[in-house]
Amino acid sequence: MNSNIETLYKIANKPEKTIIGLMSGTSFDGLDIAVCKFTGSGLETNVKVSHFTTMDYAPDFKEALKEVFAKKQANLEQITILNEVIGTYYGDLILECLNKWEIPATEIDLIASHGQTIFHAPKHQHRIANYPNATLQIGDGDHLAVKTGIITLSDFRQKHIAAGGEGAPLAVYGDYLIFSSPGENRIMLNIGGIANFTFLPSGNSTGFFSTDVGPGNTLMDQFVQLKSPGKYYDKNAEMASAGKVNELLLNALYDHPFFKTDFPKTTGPELFSLTYLQNAIIVSGQEDISDFDIMATLVAFSAKGIIEAIEKNISVDKPFEIYLSGGGMYNPLLVKYIENHFGRKLKSTTALGIHPDAKEAVLFALLANEAVAGGKTSFGDHPGLPTVSMGKISFPK
Repeated sequence: MNSNIETLYKIANKPEKTIIGLMSGTSFDGLDIAVCKFTGSGLETNVKVSHFTTMDYAPDFKEALKEVFAKKQANLEQITILNEVIGTYYGDLILECLNKWEIPATEIDLIASHGQTIFHAPKHQHRIANYPNATLQIGDGDHLAVKTGIITLSDFRQKHIAAGGEGAPLAVYGDYLIFSSPGENRIMLNIGGIANFTFLPSGNSTGFFSTDVGPGNTLMDQFVQLKSPGKYYDKNAEMASAGKVNELLLNALYDHPFFKTDFPKTTGPELFSLTYLQNAIIVSGQEDISDFDIMATLVAFSAKGIIEAIEKNISVDKPFEIYLSGGGMYNPLLVKYIENHFGRKLKSTTALGIHPDAKEAVLFALLANEAVAGGKTSFGDHPGLPTVSMGKISFPK
């Protein structure tokens, strides 16, 4: 037996596994690194996050990512080089954290790396006849494994697409296995660049549901970055709070076939871009609108997509709690819209034992745990939610 396979076999049979989960989102703020302790798998999964941090990206690295992100035409040489660079850079950041936490690399069983999404192209969005759903994340797992000396799982979304999904949202797998409750109906709402939610009916039922809903922070962040170079988001919604919602622009933003497409569905910044915003401004005849009013309207736009998606898919006469994660939870104006509409206080996933900033990194650690030690849980007959094992394995030697 190859020694790498033997090592992996031993890890799969360990009663407790230590897995580092990595997540880098579309805001390019940094790399989320979560050290997770797993026992069990499937619905018997137990996870404890022993360490978590977000390692800020160097400014030049952020700019390099922005140059190739969500563009139909990009520099192929730069993408090829970044694929290698990102893997090694992630490895450097992990080793820096392990040194700070005084954890020997030999104590880590696996790394689970999401990589960096640079383009997401579901069929309903690209509309190219006879071509499938597609998505692309870069940050090579082999480079990460060699740099750290740790077996690495990466490129999780490809199996999801190969099995009939759209490559997203993957949060549903972790939501179902970690956050299902015997007595509470839960909506796990993640407001990242794109907003998505998972509905978990009480009783570990297979009647759960997950979908993207539209923009979370992406349009707001892109607009701030355009107008205020060096800033990456509207901290505390200060800019949006100084403006007023423009109803004509809001209606134009929401008048798009995406919002009429059946659920579940996925999307990305490839659609919800500054071009999308500019077209809506022109169509609505609001060329003289102030930057503050644009930001106020973009917050209302994100809230409207979230609220209407929940109402279309979840019976509002059924009691439920909403648990937040993602950067949008720190936008007080966006949260206020949702709370006022549903007449309830939104909770953080901290109440369920997982810090909201760590949630997506933990998800990929869980997918790695399932890939090596689980794979026995059926996710039922849900459109776009195949029961598959995800993650490609890279050995360090």
